[in-house]
Amino acid sequence: MDQRIGAHVDQIDPIAEAAARGANVVQIFLGDPQKWSKPSVAFVGGAAALKAAASAADVEIFVHSPYIINIASTNNRIRIPSRKLLQQTVELAAECGASGVIVHGGHVTKDDDPAVGFDNWRKAFAGLDLMVPVLIENTAGGEFAMARRLEALDRLWHAVEGYDVGFCLDTCHAWAGGIELVDAVDRIKAITGRIDLVHANDSRDGFDSGRDRHDNFGAGNISPEAIAAVIRAAGCPAVCETPGGVEGQSADIEYLRSHV
Repeated sequence: MDQRIGAHVDQIDPIAEAAARGANVVQIFLGDPQKWSKPSVAFVGGAAALKAAASAADVEIFVHSPYIINIASTNNRIRIPSRKLLQQTVELAAECGASGVIVHGGHVTKDDDPAVGFDNWRKAFAGLDLMVPVLIENTAGGEFAMARRLEALDRLWHAVEGYDVGFCLDTCHAWAGGIELVDAVDRIKAITGRIDLVHANDSRDGFDSGRDRHDNFGAGNISPEAIAAVIRAAGCPAVCETPGGVEGQSADIEYLRSHV
């Protein structure tokens, strides 16, 4: 089977969105990514229908959890709802036949001990029913982030050792977060042992800028070949979270198909 390459698409009919882009993998939200609302399936017929349609079309699905989740937070009013929402997302993603749930690494504040944030991740995995793999994604900004710098990622992985934790590598986040892409896969795998998904994105901003602004290949500051090289080295599915809708993402997908 060819390497799976696709895009983050609208959740109403991700199978049609995949076909429009020539994609064989999609990433979707389940509900509003900016709210604490219980996840829901927008596809007509619900989770079972989406799972059946994806299987029939040979489209792999990943689910991105809501942005507001911050498992590392020392604030009970954020951390406890975050755990609940992540579990709900995992359960519904499993019903949809998804291959994994992506969640950002989160952060603590400048007044917190970072060790508490890493330990909060350990406690979260101790209580999670992993019906599908949870893939922690590296983030672009924040000096108190759990998954921006490689040093922090190493501490995080030591904290969750013993649990089946996956990793999602975002090329824009890595670039903006100060991680050189040329050997990023080797350096990250030396820490995590695995990369399960690549978010293939160019960056509108400079190296180590801390800014999370995606762009289409060749329009930003990252060499398109560098992005393709990351995907070749990772050897896993790749999802473009780039702008431009069908036209913009189709061009990015086509570039990857011809260079990976």
